[in-house]
Amino acid sequence: MIKNKINYSHRKYVIGSIFILVAVILLIKLFIIQVVDDSYKLSSESNTLRYITQYPSRGKIYDRNGKLLVYNDAVYDLMIVPRQAKNIDTAAFCKLLNISNETYNNNLKKAKKYSSITPSIFIAQISKEDYGRIAEVLYRYPGFYFQTRSIRQYPMPIAAHTLGSIGEVTKPEMERDAYYKLGDYIGKSGIEKYYENKLRGKKGIKITVVDVHNREKERYMNGACDTLPVPGADIILGLDADLQAYGEYLMTGKTGSIVAIEPSTGQILAMVTSPTYNPNELVGRMRGNRYNELLNDPDKPLINRAISGTYPPGSTFKMINGLISLQSGVVTVNTAYPCSGPESTPIKCTHYHSSPVKLYDAIENSCNPYFWYAFQDMMKAPRFKDTKEAYAFWYNLVTSFGLGRTFKSDIPFTVPGNIPKMEYYDRLYNGVWNAMTIRSLSIGQGEILITPLQMANVAAAIGNEGFYYEPHYIKSFGDSSIAIDSTFITKHVIDINKRHFKDVKKGMQNVFEGQHGTARMSHIDSITVGGKTGTAENPHGLDHSILMAFAPVENPQIAIAVVVENAGFGSTWAAPIASLMIEKYIRGYVKRKNVEQKVLTINESVE
Repeated sequence: MIKNKINYSHRKYVIGSIFILVAVILLIKLFIIQVVDDSYKLSSESNTLRYITQYPSRGKIYDRNGKLLVYNDAVYDLMIVPRQAKNIDTAAFCKLLNISNETYNNNLKKAKKYSSITPSIFIAQISKEDYGRIAEVLYRYPGFYFQTRSIRQYPMPIAAHTLGSIGEVTKPEMERDAYYKLGDYIGKSGIEKYYENKLRGKKGIKITVVDVHNREKERYMNGACDTLPVPGADIILGLDADLQAYGEYLMTGKTGSIVAIEPSTGQILAMVTSPTYNPNELVGRMRGNRYNELLNDPDKPLINRAISGTYPPGSTFKMINGLISLQSGVVTVNTAYPCSGPESTPIKCTHYHSSPVKLYDAIENSCNPYFWYAFQDMMKAPRFKDTKEAYAFWYNLVTSFGLGRTFKSDIPFTVPGNIPKMEYYDRLYNGVWNAMTIRSLSIGQGEILITPLQMANVAAAIGNEGFYYEPHYIKSFGDSSIAIDSTFITKHVIDINKRHFKDVKKGMQNVFEGQHGTARMSHIDSITVGGKTGTAENPHGLDHSILMAFAPVENPQIAIAVVVENAGFGSTWAAPIASLMIEKYIRGYVKRKNVEQKVLTINESVE
């Protein structure tokens, strides 16, 4: 059988055509790369181009009245590309930079370790004056160039803890956010940290052509490949700069804190912690050294006592217990309890006064036995089946004031304080306990601990007659399209009848205006103030002087808490400071210079 022969000769033309087509495609692609598309030229000539990061202007920070609190000032980072840094006259270069040869070698080694071809900072934050002198001759030193940066400046040296600071980004921070590169700055604390993403803006890039002498010749492609930086958003705080400055002035030489809140919004008007420091001290190349000095200072100026200091609230807590007793139904404003002064048992009174006492007089005189009896009756109320059910009722209402927890706020590093849970007493007393066992809670002692921020918030809640907003710094952003967190405008309503708040407010007004009021010496003419003094026991030394207040009584514009550590009675130290702050905020100035002078002259006596 004869097989048919297949003719394969025509396939050579098909294969040849394919090779020709591929060659044509490659030629066209080569033409595009070399002639049409300059982006490939950008890559191929990277050794003659310099990519300079254009850092955005960080957002400025203002107070509630438009006063500038934080702005930017230009500095210059000396950058290095190690592979290009050749034939350097190190002796002349070190003299130019005013550094040692050892510093030069260490910095060079560090830069090479990071990358031999990627720019990194050789010396950070060179001043404008030094920049002009160095830039004039920098062309002599290949591989080095300047990059413009900015540092924060504080025209008013106040509110260091609130504003916070910025510092060089760490490796973990770079790993968490790809935006940051070695040498970048990031918010480290306070407002700078919490609102970092809003304040930082967006980086740009500038590409320049550099000759063999390290001199910039021209913008690559006339800047067509550059990107512009986007400035960060400005921030307006609820802070009143004048009130903040005045509070820091009054607290000079003392240890403690002041927190003032606008009750109608929850915005922080002032947050003073003492001792403090000038925020300009943590700026520039010496930031690290100065931070370590502050860290090792025995007075602990880096601690923000307003948010992390915890104290027994003492008699200021009686207002909460009074409200809960009224809400339980076992006490009315006309319920009277006996007081035998210092002979009273099981809780004695600090002084003699008329007896028996009702609610208004008990608040005015700060009568310990009254609040103990009211607490005891509440814990034994017929509406509760046992002590533990009564305690759960008490605990839930106490914590509804924002105690025993941290606020969901832009105030970082707050602490919860302590409102003891039922389980704590079950463990401590093997499940067997009653009102007598925990009687110290009735007068704000025992295991109760609160922060000055929480105390000011309690004052705001009472002033508002039963509601508050989470205390927060932010008022608005400079860019109106950016909304503040909805958490900050969510009202927290306390499940206590409004009429009980009115009754307690009346008693608190008597503290400043009554004949026997514990803060009567701090009364302010034409401004009604409701408040409560406190003297918190301190196992480590003298008692703490405490006061919480709000003003005016009918429509509060300010709620305030003052703690002066190891200073004794609340009426002696905290009350006049709080009244001066209230007067300063509402009037805009202080008339009672005699009270101010007294506060200022006691600085050394309370250290």
